[in-house]
Amino acid sequence: MSELSILAIIWFSVFIAAYCAHKTRLTPVLWYLFCGAVLVNTGLLPEKMPEFIQNLAELGIIIIMFALGFEENTNRFINGIKRSWGIALFGAIVPFAVAYFMSFWFWQDTNIALLCGLAMTATAVSLTMVSLKEEGLSKTPAATGIMTSAILDDIGSLALVAILVPIAAGEATISVMGISWILLKAIGFFLIIIFMGAWLFPSNNCRFKKFKFLNKINLRGVLAMGNGEYTVLTLLLLAVLVGLLAHDFGFHPAIGAYMAGLIIHQEYFNFHPNKEVDFHKKASEIIDNVAFTWIGPIFFVSLGAKLIFELDIFVSVLEEAFLLFIGLFIGQISSATLAARYTGNFIWQDSLMIGFGMLGRAELAFVVMDIAFVQYHIISIEVFYTLMLTAFLLNISVPLTIRWWKVYFN
Repeated sequence: MSELSILAIIWFSVFIAAYCAHKTRLTPVLWYLFCGAVLVNTGLLPEKMPEFIQNLAELGIIIIMFALGFEENTNRFINGIKRSWGIALFGAIVPFAVAYFMSFWFWQDTNIALLCGLAMTATAVSLTMVSLKEEGLSKTPAATGIMTSAILDDIGSLALVAILVPIAAGEATISVMGISWILLKAIGFFLIIIFMGAWLFPSNNCRFKKFKFLNKINLRGVLAMGNGEYTVLTLLLLAVLVGLLAHDFGFHPAIGAYMAGLIIHQEYFNFHPNKEVDFHKKASEIIDNVAFTWIGPIFFVSLGAKLIFELDIFVSVLEEAFLLFIGLFIGQISSATLAARYTGNFIWQDSLMIGFGMLGRAELAFVVMDIAFVQYHIISIEVFYTLMLTAFLLNISVPLTIRWWKVYFN
């Protein structure tokens, strides 16, 4: 099957998902995941996606996260970080502990338990943010709390990956230098982002205004090239470049793309006043269309296609997967909700929404599964299927719980 044929099938499934979402009044993300699972198990999509489709899916999630960051208010996001440390800490410790002890109970192996705990720790923030976007809740304090805590969670999870995977594989022991290096890279990345925001996209109250040589070098002229035709291209290029920078620092590129969108101020688009065009609004509409209609959905369909149905193995792990799902469902919601309420001082409606929003598992979970199953052969195929099915159930829970809670949230 050619790569373009696969792309055509995925895009056709987007129409089906959109129709089903309209009829059922559920978020399209849920149907993207469902379509991906159905297509791969019926043989219409290959079990291993071609590199072209994988790269397109990666681009999709980069643009999605950039679009979400582009809509966010920078000051609100910074204040959200101050409130989210407890959500990130307790919202990661409890799921790790639940997955570790339940996995050890199932398979009586410390290394397997370590990697299962690690795979079930990090939150798939992209799935949550798109679900909130579909429900019109992406600019709420709860959404900001989820995003900021997920970024802190991602930093901690990356540190755990670097520490626990070599230990479970028998290749290393805990290193203070290794942990310090990860933390230094995280700090360095965010300092670079702050400098880029102040230099390339300065606001009216920018502290760099007194440095005249910096004021002469920014991206305002590039955004305004021609009659503003290159504005969207400039923004998307920035999203990809900062995503690549994030990847070099050990983060998922989507985190970098979100931060790239976050540093761009609306006031920076006040050019070509004779055109009477709101270039910020126009760029936002185009980027949203790309992100949520024709490139971004490829990521979610591909994510659903990771659940390969093999009847014998599937049936044999149903009990473990269901129990692990229930344990993580309760542990994640309760820990994140209580942390949001008592360490972040969110109101109860926001706290529960944060708890529901932290349920998803995707990027880092699948990276850990791939390392443990494919590269090091630490876990068996039964363990692999248990984690895959658990992650799939958690991902389905995100749009369903957000949709259900929206009535009480409002």
